[in-house]
Amino acid sequence: MQKDLLKLLDLSREDIHEILDTADQMKYAQKHRLAHDYLRGKTLAMIFEKNSTRTRVSFEVGMYQLGGHALFLSGKESQIGRGEPVEDTARVLARYCDGIMIRTFAQAEAEELAHHASIPVINGLTDFAHPCQVLADLMTVREKMTRLEGLKLAFVGDGNNMANSLIAGGLKCGMDVSVACPEGYDPDQRVLDFAGTVTDAAFRLVRTPAEAVADADVVITDVWASMGQEEERQQRLRAFAGYCVDEELLKLAKPGCMVQHCLPAHRGEEISAQVFEAHADEIFEEAENRLHAQKAVMYLLMKD
Repeated sequence: MQKDLLKLLDLSREDIHEILDTADQMKYAQKHRLAHDYLRGKTLAMIFEKNSTRTRVSFEVGMYQLGGHALFLSGKESQIGRGEPVEDTARVLARYCDGIMIRTFAQAEAEELAHHASIPVINGLTDFAHPCQVLADLMTVREKMTRLEGLKLAFVGDGNNMANSLIAGGLKCGMDVSVACPEGYDPDQRVLDFAGTVTDAAFRLVRTPAEAVADADVVITDVWASMGQEEERQQRLRAFAGYCVDEELLKLAKPGCMVQHCLPAHRGEEISAQVFEAHADEIFEEAENRLHAQKAVMYLLMKD
């Protein structure tokens, strides 16, 4: 493992499997009430410049279960939200804490924080990447399907941080990945460039959900307008018309395919209410696995 977790593009297949294997152990320990306070006495600073439910709760609970302590720092209330340079915040927090998690807008801010901090930095979400969520997705798929390599993963929707991280994580784990999004909403070019270098798994960027979902083992979607894109909502609703993951679309996937959604979900937009409820157990297992995957990341980065 590297010092930080900033994006899945930085990790090797072996790194990802190490995190997933550790997450499985963390989940087993938590379910069986086995002691696993491996970060006893350690502290995680959590910087939030975007609203959160799952990220905040899972990191805070995770640190508690690992024997450590998490500190919530709101962007509106901390000095970083009042213009203090990122490098100064990084150097101060590194003298108080053992790790930093940041949930923010620009990937460059997370990268700069990591550059100046002598302690590990974890990307809790940026506009470019959502690595912790996709680690939880991969964990959930592997739990049900018993493997990742050779499966087909289809993503339907905006080429956003989820699409970027699913492409990187899926391909690195040997999954074939198909992404369907309208023109003008493609994944980041850096991710597409990476996909073009992969030789042991297939990648396709298509314009119709039917092409992406055909024979898929796993179908994943996300909201069409993420935080910070509220003013584009009506434009995006028009652009993504026909991109709903509904019962008709799933008929094209393999029988028994999984459906995943990182939440919150807008039923009737990117996913139908019927499909959401039919796959609710998988979706909320995915949400739970944020806790276990992030505990694995914190342990592997902060244990020394």
